[in-house]
Amino acid sequence: MHIRRQPLLTFIMALFVSLFTIALVWFPKPGFDAGLSGLKIFLDVVFPSLLPFFILSDLMLGLGLVRALGIFLEPLMRPLFNVPGVGAFALSMGLAAGYPMDAVITAKFRENGDCTRIEGERLLAFTNTADPLFMFGAVAVGMFKSPALGMLFALAHYLSAFIVGITFRFYGMRQEGKRPRLLDTMHKYEQPIWKRAYLEMMRSREEDGRPFGRLLGDAVNESVRTLLMIGGFIVFFSVFLRVLSEVGFIGLITPFFTVVFQLLHLNTHLIQPMINGIFEIDIGSATTAQATAPLIQKISMVSAIIAWSGLSVHAQVASVLTKTDIRMRPYFLARVYHAVLAGGITFVLFRSHINKYLAELFPHAVYTLAPLQTGPMNLLHTSYIAMATGLLTLAISLILSLSIYLLARLRLIFWFINGIK
Repeated sequence: MHIRRQPLLTFIMALFVSLFTIALVWFPKPGFDAGLSGLKIFLDVVFPSLLPFFILSDLMLGLGLVRALGIFLEPLMRPLFNVPGVGAFALSMGLAAGYPMDAVITAKFRENGDCTRIEGERLLAFTNTADPLFMFGAVAVGMFKSPALGMLFALAHYLSAFIVGITFRFYGMRQEGKRPRLLDTMHKYEQPIWKRAYLEMMRSREEDGRPFGRLLGDAVNESVRTLLMIGGFIVFFSVFLRVLSEVGFIGLITPFFTVVFQLLHLNTHLIQPMINGIFEIDIGSATTAQATAPLIQKISMVSAIIAWSGLSVHAQVASVLTKTDIRMRPYFLARVYHAVLAGGITFVLFRSHINKYLAELFPHAVYTLAPLQTGPMNLLHTSYIAMATGLLTLAISLILSLSIYLLARLRLIFWFINGIK
């Protein structure tokens, strides 16, 4: 008898939720402690650090600044990643604030019609990155007690994200059909790029039409609502992972991974941390750092976990995208691809001792991005560095984009741009 997929899936999900509820009632104290731990992370770190970025991104979208930046950044983002110029804004804000900032901005792009569904899926594939302060401060210093490893984690993470972006530029091209080449697009406009950016900003602001007071109020309300949703996922997955450990579920799936790890010649002490990392990035990274295994395997595993980002982050992204037609499957595949690349690149870079060379070359950057102090001053330091990182990324992107634009206008790189469809 043929059973339709949807009723079967509904039954399995209902059964799983029921069993989890029973397990939570059976183990109330571990669940409560895990919930408090997740709530503390949200209130102490996530909420105060992400709220300013959420509000500012809404304001910039409402004022038309993002569309103006998109005009300036089109010459860079279109030939490189096959996404609109506004994608650079999602990239820079995601890099500064970390997960799931890029998904929030990409969803708004899609809702406003600033990108197609395919372009939104491409954008999510490579802009879903961890912020540098997490890799330098929390992972390198807090977990491995080695600031020099921060450079290694960051280089592997962003290099692999760049490769993912280059790879996914070809995703969905058959569905889109033939797109105009960048130089042909430039020739359609007689006005200079800065004038077009200004006119686009004015047009976008006119379309929005909200007074600044209402725009600010809406930005605060929507940002707080989104952050509360994110906080709920952080607390839920903290409890979820703890209860799974208490009932012995993780122990049941360990034998399967033992065979895989032995075939890959990996230390089996990393199995439990890897399973933790599948669900939650912080817990997975911390338990990996504490495992009894060779350092090169531990840092490669942590790099892969950071790139994967955990099912907790994936659930946050899925919730953010519910109002759009952007699909989760390309995002999920990109996370797997990113994790494999990041782990492999970290392994190669560590074997070549490049982390020592980078630490010697940029000693001030290592310790600036890896604060050892704690408390309110650390949060202030974190916010400052995050904002500076986002602005620096935007500035570099603008310089590169305008250089490409000016050179293209002079036809000095016509052969290069014309060859990229």
